[in-house]
Amino acid sequence: MKSIRFWLFIALLGIWACSTDDGSSSNDDDDNSVTFDRKAMLTNWADNLIIPAYEDFAVRLNTMQSAYAAFSTDANEANLTTLRTAWLEAYKSWQYVSMYEIGPAETANYRMQMNTYPTDTDAIDQFTTSGSYDLAAEANFDAKGFPALDYLLNGMAATDAEIIASFDTNTRNLTSDIIDDMIALTTTVVNGWKGTYRDEFVNNSGASATASTDRFVNDYIYYFEKYLRAGKMGIPIGAFTGTPAPQTLEAYYSPQNSKILFLAGLTASQDFFNGKHFGSSAKGESLASYLVALNSVKDGDELNEIINAQFDTARSYVSALGTFKDEIENNASPTDMLLAYDEVQRIIPLLKVDMVSAMSISIDYVDADGD
Repeated sequence: MKSIRFWLFIALLGIWACSTDDGSSSNDDDDNSVTFDRKAMLTNWADNLIIPAYEDFAVRLNTMQSAYAAFSTDANEANLTTLRTAWLEAYKSWQYVSMYEIGPAETANYRMQMNTYPTDTDAIDQFTTSGSYDLAAEANFDAKGFPALDYLLNGMAATDAEIIASFDTNTRNLTSDIIDDMIALTTTVVNGWKGTYRDEFVNNSGASATASTDRFVNDYIYYFEKYLRAGKMGIPIGAFTGTPAPQTLEAYYSPQNSKILFLAGLTASQDFFNGKHFGSSAKGESLASYLVALNSVKDGDELNEIINAQFDTARSYVSALGTFKDEIENNASPTDMLLAYDEVQRIIPLLKVDMVSAMSISIDYVDADGD
């Protein structure tokens, strides 16, 4: 009996020794063990997608700050147009970093501080009247960032001449402080990634609920579901309430931009899925290549190809729309936008059910939309 126990112990010890958590993930498919290097994927994400996107965004914010300085010095329509262009370019760049709400961004509550909409115009008007405000206060997160600038640059009055006339000393100071706040927050996040967090993120490469891959896949799907699909489309068209709410659109005061920003966010999400390097056509290890390594198939087709095809279909439907505001306000029922929304929605179960099941990743949040 002692001999049997001894050899059983040796066998179990050997199994344990072969089960080290080295950043690779193994799944059994038809009795063939498939190993994927999660650390290589995390490295690609950090070095070729996340940090470069943040660096580009920081540059765009500085360009916007310079454009505002020129407008503040000489408030004319040409300088206002230049400032609006810089604001939109920064806003589009924001769509490539908004999904990265992990690490330094999560600590800073970055997304909420940069892009909470609809913006609180009553609070902004009070700030410009009194000249007193605390942009760091959580209660004021909806009176700062990109949506507040949208109101200040596009919505304070009916014409450009009237908007320019509205830029008194208090309004100039508030606008400057909002931009400074955005740059300060971004600097903190970028420095965090380029400091210790990059290595912490990459080295936490195991396969567990607290590992970087599992955590970020959850964050990525949550962003797509809640902020891209619901925030930019579902809530404004009344998908959850039955009552359209165009006032909840992103970039409400510059209606031509809502669709532009949505499409930028959709492309950023697909690029991330494919591990596409920021600002380049090159690709590295990714969720798509992970699915290929796992030989993940749905209804006879490769799952990564199905997901990419659905991204493309959704983009085609959204691109065919007019401005989101026109689609909602000029139709008794925004049928075309609802159809486009349905195509965006079809991406969710592919990511949230099929993809994570193939990767043995558990969803750690609850869907509260009832869809």
